[in-house]
Amino acid sequence: MDRDERDYWRRRRWSIWDIFDEMFREMEEEINRMMREFTTLPPSIFEGERRIEGPYVYGVRITIGPDGRPIIERFGNVRTVRGRPMISEEREPLVDVFEDKDEITVIAEIPGVEKEKIKIKISDDRRKLIIKASNEHRKYYKEVELPAEVDPKSAKASYRNGVLEVKLRKIGKSEEKGYEIKVE
Repeated sequence: MDRDERDYWRRRRWSIWDIFDEMFREMEEEINRMMREFTTLPPSIFEGERRIEGPYVYGVRITIGPDGRPIIERFGNVRTVRGRPMISEEREPLVDVFEDKDEITVIAEIPGVEKEKIKIKISDDRRKLIIKASNEHRKYYKEVELPAEVDPKSAKASYRNGVLEVKLRKIGKSEEKGYEIKVE
């Protein structure tokens, strides 16, 4: 770097756009890294003795966290274990958690299963929602950390067009542990 260039960088003021430039640069690097990793996958991956054929589902959702930094969430059935991609029979659905003053709403995308095949459970500590769903072609599994303790008896779940919506009322401490929720 020559003297004129150093002077330019010393005099230059930072702007809000520099933060966005840095954030997009980081996202582009992450996407490029994932694409390089994904292109090295062989046509099928062996898991133990069983051979798992496609489809391979892999996706990312990028959101901005409360601190202004990007949050990159992966979903699908391709996971990285000890630096190597592995295929799982269970897909991890894309999930959103919305917190209200006295209610938490969890929305999960689990297309292709009947509502009778969906099992939803609240953990004993009432701070985790466990979603399991399956049919002969697809399996889904996700453990969702809840932002607050919830009342399992107040839970309402509905399933329409491949989208599961679970509404839970927040509570303080007390009552019984573990509770299964019926899907309407």
